[in-house]
Amino acid sequence: MRILLVEDDPRIAQTLGAVLRQNHYTVDLAEDGELGLNFAQTYEYDLILLDLMLPKRDGFGVCRELRKGGDRVPILMLTAKDTSTDQVMGLDAGADDYVVKPFEIEPLLARIRALLRRGSAALPPVLTWEKLHLDPSTCVVTYQDLPLHVTPKEYALLELMLRSPHRVLSRGIILEHLWDLEDPPSEETVKVHLRRLRQKLKAAGAPPTLIETVYGIGYRLNPNLRS
Repeated sequence: MRILLVEDDPRIAQTLGAVLRQNHYTVDLAEDGELGLNFAQTYEYDLILLDLMLPKRDGFGVCRELRKGGDRVPILMLTAKDTSTDQVMGLDAGADDYVVKPFEIEPLLARIRALLRRGSAALPPVLTWEKLHLDPSTCVVTYQDLPLHVTPKEYALLELMLRSPHRVLSRGIILEHLWDLEDPPSEETVKVHLRRLRQKLKAAGAPPTLIETVYGIGYRLNPNLRS
């Protein structure tokens, strides 16, 4: 899952960005409202964490502009101003939720998960394909009820596929969702991660075609193996 963090305080941005990455999210950082709006209008995000008081354009303006353009990405506003007026203004601007600084990390992560579930309302809380299960709330992956030990990128790749179960994902799309803008690898890296993930799934007893290649297009979960 890819999150845009729009925050001008370097300390908060660095700390929160590290926590989000530890929880298997891909994070892009924008230091001001104009850059945040540009990122949001250029790239596809699953959620935006948006500070209220920002240089160049405040969070209200960014939120209104995105909603005016029809963007329905979940937006969670972050602010140090704990007043009902600001909360009402944020929600009226189109934000989905509102967190006051300083905030505790675990409740914030829970709100993020809730918004992501709301954005994928058709999906069950535990994502399943064949005998593969992924629980986003605990970041646990199992196959045939046994833990599957995957790297953060392998976890993110599985989650992306399970959240887009009928979509063929090109290497470019996978790169866009799983890596930060600051350090994108080559498409060959996607092949390496897929190969290792397939090996782990096969060792756990999964059919070798659980993740299949659609030649010339990309990769998908094998629809003939849907549980």
